[in-house]
Amino acid sequence: MSSKRKEISRRQFLSSSTQVAAGVLAATTLASCTSLQPAPVPKGRAYGASERINMAIIGIRGRGNGLARGFAGIPNVHVKTLCDIDERLFPKRVKEIEKIQGLVPSTEYDLRRVLDDKDIDAIATATPNHWHALLTIWALQAGKHIYVEKPCSHNISEGRRMIEATRKYNRIVCVGFQSRSNTNVINAMKFLREGKLGDIYMTKGLCYKSRKSFGRVPDGPVPKGVHYDLWLGPAQYQPFNEKRFHYNWHWHWNTGNGDIGNQGVHEMDIARWGLNKNEHPVKVSSSGGYFKYTADECSQETPNTQTAVFEYADGKILQFEVRGLDTNDERGVRIGNLFFGTEGWMYLNSSGKTWATFFGPKNEPGPTSEIADLSADPSDLTGSGGDAHFHTFINALRSGKAEDITADIEGGHLSAALPHLANISYRLGRNLIFDGARGKFVGDKQADRMLTRKYRKPYVVPKTV
Repeated sequence: MSSKRKEISRRQFLSSSTQVAAGVLAATTLASCTSLQPAPVPKGRAYGASERINMAIIGIRGRGNGLARGFAGIPNVHVKTLCDIDERLFPKRVKEIEKIQGLVPSTEYDLRRVLDDKDIDAIATATPNHWHALLTIWALQAGKHIYVEKPCSHNISEGRRMIEATRKYNRIVCVGFQSRSNTNVINAMKFLREGKLGDIYMTKGLCYKSRKSFGRVPDGPVPKGVHYDLWLGPAQYQPFNEKRFHYNWHWHWNTGNGDIGNQGVHEMDIARWGLNKNEHPVKVSSSGGYFKYTADECSQETPNTQTAVFEYADGKILQFEVRGLDTNDERGVRIGNLFFGTEGWMYLNSSGKTWATFFGPKNEPGPTSEIADLSADPSDLTGSGGDAHFHTFINALRSGKAEDITADIEGGHLSAALPHLANISYRLGRNLIFDGARGKFVGDKQADRMLTRKYRKPYVVPKTV
């Protein structure tokens, strides 16, 4: 790329003959968020309370359907366009959204045409992980605000690029960590911040979600109505296989990050929040494997059993554990977190968003939380964490204040980096030391190469946004 062309638009990015060649990108500086300057105020006017905000939902099958239904139910928000590479989904989804908002959304299979639509103010996306970063950057370049599902990136370098793009184009980016808008989780974090458990020295996130084998089948033809090249996007080419397609993409390195980067990243975000760490860890160790099912039975590449340990500069520890087979719970928790302080400990059960505390050598019960009353004001910014999180994004668009969202791109990057670091350690089979200020591992070029990925033209995440 010429030094005279430091800025590159989405259209130029797709068409220019001087675009960055596909290949392994050099590791780039990934400074800890604590060393960055505050984000600028988003450009453009705020949207009035009665003014309609036009949105597009990109990726509408599973979680994307939840996004479409959630945003369509917010007053004066119009889901104008549903976008998905699988056109077979459109008839049912269009009817569902029309029933909610009273207006028929248009459909489009190519997200680039959606970004070209000047009438669309904001995007919400639940594409596979390998699309999150590039779509966010393109949306920002097109002048859109964006709600991007977790994890915000497929690798660590992408998270840094997303922060840079957010600041350059001054738009609001919200990451789909819904627990950040949940009343009970917020109250639990407040309890920890007030020092009522003493000094929190260790947290442990749990993802005990039994998952059966999804099997193995030969590669086959692309189904009619599926735009497979667009689905692959930045990922390396592979022949179509239904066991690498809808949802199963989570369990393949080319497109997903395993359960530690799926359900796990939600709990790791809460664990980091409870530990009060706004920086990268300095040490990481992860091990595990894929047990019970053989390679002949299932094509899954990511582990169904994985343990990760992160150590921060002050010695505090964040642990995480994935158990994908039938197992016991831990302290009554299967999906959630444990927080350990010098005066007591807390469990937070993410399935019900309830928490309880215990103190002293006799483990005496302390304060607890009840499930939040979700039948209260539906526009309340706190509640279940699902629809409430959507409201924080829309309210930030109306106020023009990025601080009105509860999960920004900087925090989203710090949390997404945890499963990425763990997976690098797991795949290399060794402990690693990470220099967050430089965005590189210490004395480990092989690990550094895994901070990014090889991109497939023309879907290349730029080194400079």
